[in-house]
Amino acid sequence: MSDFASGFWEYYVGIITVVSVLACAVLLWSMSARRVPGGPTTGHTWDEDLGELNHPLPRWWIWLFTVTIAFSLIYLVLYPGLGSYAGSYRWTSTGQYEAEVKQANEQYGPLYEKYAAQDLKQVAADPKARAIGQRLFLNYCAQCHASDGGGSRGFPNLTDGDWLYGGEPETIKASILNGRNGIMPALGPALGEEGTKDVAHYVLSLSRLKSDPVRAARGKEKFAVCAACHGADGKGNRQLGAPDLTDPIWLHGSSEATLIEIIAKGRNNVMPAHKDFLGEPKVHILAAYVYSLSNPQPVVSSAR
Repeated sequence: MSDFASGFWEYYVGIITVVSVLACAVLLWSMSARRVPGGPTTGHTWDEDLGELNHPLPRWWIWLFTVTIAFSLIYLVLYPGLGSYAGSYRWTSTGQYEAEVKQANEQYGPLYEKYAAQDLKQVAADPKARAIGQRLFLNYCAQCHASDGGGSRGFPNLTDGDWLYGGEPETIKASILNGRNGIMPALGPALGEEGTKDVAHYVLSLSRLKSDPVRAARGKEKFAVCAACHGADGKGNRQLGAPDLTDPIWLHGSSEATLIEIIAKGRNNVMPAHKDFLGEPKVHILAAYVYSLSNPQPVVSSAR
C-alpha cells in the first residue's frame, strides 16, 4: 500500500493492474482456442514452401498461465496491490519491519542491556562484546569508515588514535549517539586568491611538508583568521572538531591544490546521529568496539 499525493494515482494504479490481469486472461483464451490440424498459417514461410502453422499453445502451458492469473487475483484480494487498498490481511512492509524489530529486541534486548550497564572500557575488553560491536560496525559504519575502520579520504581513520573530537570512550559514544557536524567556513572571499595560497603554504609548513617559505611567511600573518578554530599554533580544537594542522594526518589530502580548495570553499562534514535508529544499548557496544580499534585492551571474561 502506498501513500499517494492525490486520489488520481490510486485509481490509475488500480485500473492498470486490473486491466493488465484481464488482458492477459483474454490473450490466453484467444491463444488456447483449438484449431483444425493443417489449418491457417501465421503467414511466415521459409524455403518457398515451409509454412508455420498457427497452432494453439500446449495445454500444460495454458494451465500454467491460468494458475498464474488465478494466483494474481487471489494475491490482490489478500495483499496491497490496488492503489491504497490494504488487502484483507492489511499487510505492510512497515508493519513487518516493526514486528521483526520487536521480536529481535525481545530476543537480544537483555544481552544489550547487560553490556549497557558496564563501563565502556570493560565492554571493549570483552571478546564477545567486541564481536557484537564488530557486526554492528560492519552494518552501520563500514560504508564510510571501511570494514577495518581505516577510513578513506573525507572519512576519519578510527584506528590511528588521531581524533577530531577526542578518543575517550564517552566522547566516542557521544559522537555516535548525537552525530557531528564539522563546518569549515569558506575563507576565499576574505583572503583573496593570493592570500589563500599564502595561507595554504603556511599550513603546509606547520606539518613540515614542502612549501614556499616566502608565501608561508606571508601566510603566517593571515593565519589569524584561522586561529579562532585551529588555535594560534595550529594544533586544533577538539571542542569544535577543528583538526590539528601540525601532524601528518590529513582527512581530505595535503596537496597544495587540495588545501587551497578547502580554504577557499570550506568544508561541511556530517557524521549522522544513530541514537534514534540504534538505541543507546547498541551504541554503547558499538562505541566500545570503536574504542578498541585504537586502544588494544587486555582480555577479561564477561560478567556473569
